[in-house]
Formats: sequence, structure tokens, C-alpha cells
Amino acid sequence: MRVIAGKYKGRKLNSPEDSSVRPTTDKAKEALFSILTNEIYGARVLDLFAGTGGLGIEALSRGASYCLFADSSRKSLGLIKSNLEHCGVEEKTRVAAGDYAKILKNLARRIEDGLEEPFDIIFLDPPYDAGFMDEAFRLISEGGILAEDGIIVAEHRKHEELPEVLHGFEKAKERRYGVVKLSIYNNM
Repeated sequence: MRVIAGKYKGRKLNSPEDSSVRPTTDKAKEALFSILTNEIYGARVLDLFAGTGGLGIEALSRGASYCLFADSSRKSLGLIKSNLEHCGVEEKTRVAAGDYAKILKNLARRIEDGLEEPFDIIFLDPPYDAGFMDEAFRLISEGGILAEDGIIVAEHRKHEELPEVLHGFEKAKERRYGVVKLSIYNNM
């Protein structure tokens, strides 16, 4: 696994030794960031279910101004922190440990209190078949976590169909890459 383009192009990222974390493939990541080219520069990014941090680091490499990495796994948090240090991007990031629902509820409170701004891009890559996607969309919507012109990128199995409209977000694009599908949503 590596950073594909931008300031940190070519840097190898630490990945798990087992299959406990499923990093986004380079092919899917390259295609995704080709789609997001005009959205990345200066963006505030939330990498939820971050795993290794590969998507958020790629966004930072391509000009995102800030990324919050969130995961509940201690192993993943260790990988994220080592990858951030390896790329030298700690000053543009924050790492949050905990359950995704608690993270999103906390972000909603921080945004409401003016301590945090909504995010321009949210990456959602939950464990497959865990049933987290719908609840994550609901909490993002209710908490005002996505900026008005922001986008959500949901990665899921290619056979899983996400609705055209999900908790106030509308599917704008959907692309399949191998065994995964990327569904991109905008505010309605």
C-alpha cells in the first residue's frame, strides 16, 4: 500500500499483517481521487473507520487542509499514527479513538458549539456486513457533520446496493472496482 500522488507520492504505508483491516486497493483509490480532483484542495476530511489511514493520507497528499482519522481498533489506531508520522503530516491531523456512533455524536456537539466545522469530504469504509452504513449516514445528517456542498464516499461490497437517497443525501455517482463499489453522495 502506498500514497499514489501528490506531496507524499510513493511513500509506503504500514498495513496490517493479517486481514483484520481491509485497506482500499490502489486501483480503487486512484479512481476515487480522480473523481475527487476538484474537491480535495483545502478540504476538511473525515476518514471514519480509517483502518490504516490510507484515504485520509492520500487526501492530505493531494492538498486537503485537515483530516480527522477515527477508528475503534487499537491496532488500526497504531497503524494510522505510524503512517501519519512516516508522512510527516501530524500537524494537519487529529486521531480519534472510539466507536463510530460516539465519534459522530461528539462531532455533532462540537459543530453545534462552534468548536469544529463541518467536513467537506467524509470517507465511510465500515467493516462489510456489520450494518453500520445506514446509522453512520443518519448520524452525519442529524449532526450537520457534512458541509453544505460536501460529499460522502461510501465503500462497500459490489453486490450491496445502497439507496439512491439515504437520510437526506443523494447518490451522485457509483463506480465498481473489483470486489468493491464506491457510492458518492451529496446533500439534497
